[in-house]
Amino acid sequence: MEPTDPAGPRQRDWTDEHVARWQPVLPGLDPVVEGAVTRMKKLSVHLRRVREQSLLDFDLERHEFDTLHKLAGRGGSAAPSDLAQDLDLAPASVTGRLDALEKRGFVRRTPSTTDRRRVVVELTASGRETWLGAMDVLGHEEERLLGVLDKDERVLLNDMLRRVMTAAEHPDVPETWHG
Repeated sequence: MEPTDPAGPRQRDWTDEHVARWQPVLPGLDPVVEGAVTRMKKLSVHLRRVREQSLLDFDLERHEFDTLHKLAGRGGSAAPSDLAQDLDLAPASVTGRLDALEKRGFVRRTPSTTDRRRVVVELTASGRETWLGAMDVLGHEEERLLGVLDKDERVLLNDMLRRVMTAAEHPDVPETWHG
């Protein structure tokens, strides 16, 4: 049984049909849990498709975007060893990525001012612009999707998802707050 909405009947989505199809097959299926989990999976797939399209639009490979993203997250400048750690890659793998990104003009390597044996990787204006462009596409879609909720609803959704993620990240800790 669906909860009633004081604002009137809810618009049905693909997941409502999915749940209705499976309830007779699996009589113990909780339609609320199945609906929530299925919607989260479908939203994840939708956002992944938007991200992949934005990478195509900006002529970026996934690994290129990831490297630019990690570099931008460090303020646009980092040692290759820091990027290797952030990307969970061997230093040699990062060197290959940086070579390709440098050829495209997205990063530059300069000698470290504190240790002449080391280099610093810097995001170029072109690299920052490309990274931001790809990020903006996904950001606009996230805003569009969550824009159907008011500010308080977005805060509540975020808090509820945090509780779900905490349970996923710490399966041995019982959830006690049901506020």
